[in-house]
Amino acid sequence: MRIGHGFDIHRLVSGRPLRLAGITVPYEAGLLGHSDGDVVLHAVCDALLGAIAAGDVGRLFPDSDPRFKGIDSTELLREVVRRVHGLGYVVRNLDVTVQAERPRLAEHIESMRTRLAELLVVDSSMVSVKAKTMEGLDAVGRGEAIAATAVVLCKPVTKDE
Repeated sequence: MRIGHGFDIHRLVSGRPLRLAGITVPYEAGLLGHSDGDVVLHAVCDALLGAIAAGDVGRLFPDSDPRFKGIDSTELLREVVRRVHGLGYVVRNLDVTVQAERPRLAEHIESMRTRLAELLVVDSSMVSVKAKTMEGLDAVGRGEAIAATAVVLCKPVTKDE
């Protein structure tokens, strides 16, 4: 078994759609980033890359490379999942915490779980997504940013999978 942990944070800015876990969340601002800024998918990528000891999302998809400018982060995660599978591992479970003062995310949690499961090629019962506020503390708590953490367990592929 291999365990990986990931983290990401991006500043909220007007004029961009808010993408979290591969879905668009209606809100007045989106996340600033070289890609679409999806902190959930970036944290999941980092967790998976950590599990296979392959660095992080910034090393694999550097912001200095124009090919990744504005890219949909689902494409980044698909490539990371291909690498995980290529090394003979599958995702056993994923636990994500999204830290956002606003917008409120409760009504989007199931859509996020479903999309993450689809991207990871696992049943949604293997995916947990939680949303937490920061109680007004730090940049997230002031509504200036959104952050996410992810923990993933990967296991070697068996004959049955």
